[in-house]
Amino acid sequence: MKILHTSDWHLGHTLYNFDRGEEQRAMLAQMVDIVRSEMPDLFLLCGDVYDTAQPSAAVQTMFTDALVDIRNANPQMTIVIIAGNHDSGTKHEIFRTPWRALDVHTIGTLDRESIEEHIIEIPGKGYILAIPYTYERNIPEGFFQTLLDVVGERNSGGLPVIMAAHTTVKGCDFTGHSHKTEYCVGGIDSADLEQMGEGYDYLALGHIHREQFVHSGRHNVRYSGTPVPVSFDENYPHSVSIVEIERHGDTPKVRRVEIENPRPLVTLPIEGMTTWEGAKRLLQNFPSDIPAYIRLNVEFDDFLPVEANSEAVALTEGKACRFCYINSKRKTPREHDSRVLTVQEFQNETPIDIARRYADDIGVTFEGELEELFVEVVSMLDAESRND
Repeated sequence: MKILHTSDWHLGHTLYNFDRGEEQRAMLAQMVDIVRSEMPDLFLLCGDVYDTAQPSAAVQTMFTDALVDIRNANPQMTIVIIAGNHDSGTKHEIFRTPWRALDVHTIGTLDRESIEEHIIEIPGKGYILAIPYTYERNIPEGFFQTLLDVVGERNSGGLPVIMAAHTTVKGCDFTGHSHKTEYCVGGIDSADLEQMGEGYDYLALGHIHREQFVHSGRHNVRYSGTPVPVSFDENYPHSVSIVEIERHGDTPKVRRVEIENPRPLVTLPIEGMTTWEGAKRLLQNFPSDIPAYIRLNVEFDDFLPVEANSEAVALTEGKACRFCYINSKRKTPREHDSRVLTVQEFQNETPIDIARRYADDIGVTFEGELEELFVEVVSMLDAESRND
């Protein structure tokens, strides 16, 4: 079986109020071309189709139009889409019935009563176990292994078994994610790989934006990563994964196909920090014909000029690039205001970072069970906000 594994499209994402439709449409067009070239048996989209649970009508239309084009590029292909933590699981399934007529399977919520909803067979090719994002407490104990055991009993022909999930697995590289700790990334608690069960040939994961294998001893657990960067800290290649598996028990053969972004995210300077005057020179000298989003890394002694942002905007007038923000840092924190944060610094703080600062201020030790409880509460609030 041949699989195109992708995830985390985040359609509708805006970057510092700039619409990213141009890049997203370019990515979707490349998806169509890759499908036409590779002719996979399975197109697997592992969650976070949208950036928010309430995407606009225009963004939803962009997705559905692209999905039809992807389907038409290879009409014999099965398409499986699971919801991620950014998606609304229930909205994800509204058009499940008409999509099935095109061999498109949308799995938005966990069905505790009927595991059949999560098992998709491609006759003569293989089995797909599709598990959407679900708050950990809602997953029945042993659910993953139960699915694998059911397929194991049916798989008399030794066909490949693919499992898809949207979650955080311990040991992954979450470089580029802004809301992260060793326990939780982007509101999803880290799970041990053993919790995913045994018996799959390839575990296709979504949620972590950096493409990577997760150590399993079999080279068969992989995040495909996002095809378009969501933040400036995702300064690594973005791609889709082409996976080929001959028979159940074989090690997957994986190739990556890079996705080109017509408007890359550029940080000036490329490494380290510079003064405000140095940053202005870099911005002024940035080629006028290169489309890009620009972040400036600036180190200062006391305060940035009040007019810094307006100066940066003025320096990009008439250029194809778009100035986004100044990532600023004081060279030496002053003794009496070491905890004072700029607006940008505060926005970059995670909830647990802020909680640690508060605990330190009032003299409370914030670690161990207290820290784990805080992470759990934040995860619960994230889950409730998505359901709303």
